[in-house]
Amino acid sequence: MTYCVGIMLDTGLIFASDSRTHAEVDNFARFCKMTVFERAGDRVIVLLSSGNLAGTQAVISVLKQRGNAKDGVPNLWSAESMFDAAMLVSDAMRDVDRRDGQHLADSDIAFNASFILGGQITGEPPRLFRIYAQGNFIEASLETPYLQTGETKYGKPIIDWVITRSTSLNDAAKCVLVSFDSTMRSNLSVGMPIDLICYERDSIEVRMRRRFDEGDAYFSALGKQWSEGTRQVFSRLPNLDW
Repeated sequence: MTYCVGIMLDTGLIFASDSRTHAEVDNFARFCKMTVFERAGDRVIVLLSSGNLAGTQAVISVLKQRGNAKDGVPNLWSAESMFDAAMLVSDAMRDVDRRDGQHLADSDIAFNASFILGGQITGEPPRLFRIYAQGNFIEASLETPYLQTGETKYGKPIIDWVITRSTSLNDAAKCVLVSFDSTMRSNLSVGMPIDLICYERDSIEVRMRRRFDEGDAYFSALGKQWSEGTRQVFSRLPNLDW
């Protein structure tokens, strides 16, 4: 399992992903689930992955290979819009599924790879998509400014309480980190390091990127203060009249 979240704000985008993968309860490993395609002044495309690790890595490898090809094949470096980029990811997912799907099915395993894709290409505003395992996708909107994939239920309420389109990048980053802290407290299949990008609208480059590993002072302090603050607020709630 994993946890990934992308948030669309008036001032930019937030991307975050954990790094834990596992095959059964005694085989944990760490793999980065954030891939960045960046050409300063032209495009910033961020891809967060969840699901079967072999499947997501295959899709990302296909996208990179097509981006390096010299034969003019459509790729993320030539896409004219973020919608086109989402279609290219979808195409790569279906190509991998066509190659591997039947072999997986023979072992009662389904192709399971999903992505959050977002960023900005010069000439259009930032956009954010959630791409499902079947290759279809949805786009974030004014009504739904954030998208999640993986183990979403523990972090979702915190984001629901805090995030609006007018939330600042700094406040949204704190909110996302608290949602990861909450998720990791409740589910061992989500774990550090956490990769975080705050993308400023129209900057067309990544200026704020952090990785939070075990023992990170800021992340630990944030989780502690959130926990203590929550208990203090709870203690001030009115008692029930019986």
